[in-house]
Amino acid sequence: MRTCCEHLGARRRARIPGEREVATNDASLNVHPKFETVGAADLMALERILEPEVMDTLAEAQDYDSMDHGGVNERFVAEAISFGIDSGDVLDLGTGTAQIPVQYCLKCLEVRIMAVDMAVHMLDLARYNVEAAGVTERVQLGQCDAKDLPQDDGIFDAVISNSIVHHIPEPLTCLEEAVRVTRSGGRLFVRDLMRPESLEQIQEFVEAYAGEENDHQRKMFRDSLHAALSLEEIRQMVSGLGFDPETVTATSDRHWTWAAIKP
Repeated sequence: MRTCCEHLGARRRARIPGEREVATNDASLNVHPKFETVGAADLMALERILEPEVMDTLAEAQDYDSMDHGGVNERFVAEAISFGIDSGDVLDLGTGTAQIPVQYCLKCLEVRIMAVDMAVHMLDLARYNVEAAGVTERVQLGQCDAKDLPQDDGIFDAVISNSIVHHIPEPLTCLEEAVRVTRSGGRLFVRDLMRPESLEQIQEFVEAYAGEENDHQRKMFRDSLHAALSLEEIRQMVSGLGFDPETVTATSDRHWTWAAIKP
């Protein structure tokens, strides 16, 4: 595969604008009325059960791509932009079928994105999505391991990631790599599912947010909720990396978001 340096490194990186606050408790986050945002102390009761790290069957890729991620992805992109990631060279970790890079490039003409994933079938669909959207000149796809990135230190203006962390058995390695490849003063915007406090709540979330999906899609969502970190767990990891744990916030009843600037 081509490295980031071949596509992105040769260009002079655009400066990221001054720091802006990210909206972390927007009412538009599609919180089901049955649920309130769960506090950190409540999220440790349910044990984390890992799911496969790589979703790499054709059926998984097709089912994932056909699920209704539209509203979630739109909010992710809008909030990442409001946090100051609106230009320069950006890495998307765990891009899946590249729905987020496509939306990003359609909204921000000054963004160039390196979108990476380990799953070949996901990247095959990602290639189709990128070509169909007409953004091939600004989105480069690559297969690599988020726990051992081939890119040089500090090469990206920002790193974004939506829903990769729960796939990683030891997520700290992935977060360390994200920090390593971000330049000083660059931004990190990472979002993932937040583990519910009980099996009953997992089932309620599946019914509320994936009730109209097929059986396999509902199973994927259920397994992902069970594999997710709690708010306290991700805050401890971020603190261990030298960041303020308060940079991680619960941004819906089922998501946490880490929005930080690398010193």
